[in-house]
Amino acid sequence: MKRITIAKGDGIGPEIMNATLKVLNAAGVALEFDEIEIGEKVYLSGNTSGIPEDVWNTIRKNKVFLKAPITTPQGGGYKSLNVTMRKTLGLFANVRPCRSMHPFVATKHPVMDTVIIRENEEDLYAGIEHQQTDEVIQCLKLISRPGCEKIVRYAFEYAKQYGRKKVSCFTKDNIMKQTDGLFHKVFNEVAAEYPEIENEHWIIDIGAAKLADTPEKFDVIVMPNLYGDVLSDIAAQITGSVGLAGSANIGQTCAMFEAIHGSAPDIAGKNMANPSGLINAAIMMLNHIGEGDAAELIQNAWLKTIEDGVHTSDIYKEGVSKIVATTSEFADAIINNLGKKPAKLTPVKFRAEQSFKMPTYQRRKQATKALHGVDVFAHWSGTNPEELATQLLKLEKENIKLQMITNRGVKVWPNGFEETFCTDHWRCRFASMDETPINKSDIVAILAESDKNGIDIVKTENLYSFEGVRGYSLGQGQ
Repeated sequence: MKRITIAKGDGIGPEIMNATLKVLNAAGVALEFDEIEIGEKVYLSGNTSGIPEDVWNTIRKNKVFLKAPITTPQGGGYKSLNVTMRKTLGLFANVRPCRSMHPFVATKHPVMDTVIIRENEEDLYAGIEHQQTDEVIQCLKLISRPGCEKIVRYAFEYAKQYGRKKVSCFTKDNIMKQTDGLFHKVFNEVAAEYPEIENEHWIIDIGAAKLADTPEKFDVIVMPNLYGDVLSDIAAQITGSVGLAGSANIGQTCAMFEAIHGSAPDIAGKNMANPSGLINAAIMMLNHIGEGDAAELIQNAWLKTIEDGVHTSDIYKEGVSKIVATTSEFADAIINNLGKKPAKLTPVKFRAEQSFKMPTYQRRKQATKALHGVDVFAHWSGTNPEELATQLLKLEKENIKLQMITNRGVKVWPNGFEETFCTDHWRCRFASMDETPINKSDIVAILAESDKNGIDIVKTENLYSFEGVRGYSLGQGQ
């Protein structure tokens, strides 16, 4: 018997969790539960993370966590518990199936059946932000090779395991050539290992437009964290309702399953919430732990219930729906349909052992790395780049010269345009003129001279090449 951790959460959480557990029990799933308390009460007790320290051990011991929505109080510096858990437990893959229930749930896309697989730990969600000047705040976008390899390989393994035919990659590497460029490069590398699965790449903006317009063209989509966060909600909504969707957060050792919607405190305690999101998350959980038969039994019963027109108020529609069901009535209807299959909606067929194991990331041999210069970021309240350049030229060394000044990524010196709007945050590039390597002591000397000359340096970024390939961007306009 498998032991899992559950949390009933806040708002509608206890109601939809009770409905979900009732369905699991009726289906005869061999599970034992350790219940924990996280969320609003824990936050308000003074714990800004929303989770007690001892609870971590329960989750890590059981390795599988079924979580109802929680409420994060406004203000007070409270951190997102979801983000904390994903990073702390290494839950690198967020998986969201988005399937239309036409004609039983209203949608403009009746044949949509798409799975969005989102990188879950890095990108802008690393949460590293700094205010550097009066006018400029920075958020670091971190994309790593291990992060890319793990999520892209997971997407192809998922497609292989579930009989999917195509994996699409969405990035913005026409602009972010280093970060999104790495994601796209790794996608191409991994895709070559799966010749039986079609692959394609889309720039995120046109890809998102295509997804909203013709989602039936997509099968599995993999993308970095921020894009995936936005598009997975959009995809769920255009199937008919965000309230129907569940999600999985998968790591090497632990996994967390949840509905994608919030705690909806305005309807809490009214026995009217739709438990479908959490029930579908539980189905994903069953597949993950190798209970494919039980997952199939419950999902087909759920599909039959939707097909029978037994709908909660959020998806009820005159002429299509037959019964406005409460939360508990909806769960009972699913239980009554256990062992049955839908007639119009396509029934699911899972293998008893549906889970799959990911290979551990293997770090490559360290690349030959050479230092060629430094970008120093200055807080300077002037407006004429020529004046700033006059001061910076005093910092030059024999083989390290001021090559350019940019403002918000646009080159403004030399040969800048007076039309370019400039803030008080200036990137000033010092580099060897012939691209020969320099020493870090040369950078220290530049910083020391800038301090003597009253130039306020708020940040530095070293300029490296890796195996002779430039590892940094140029300024726009070059």
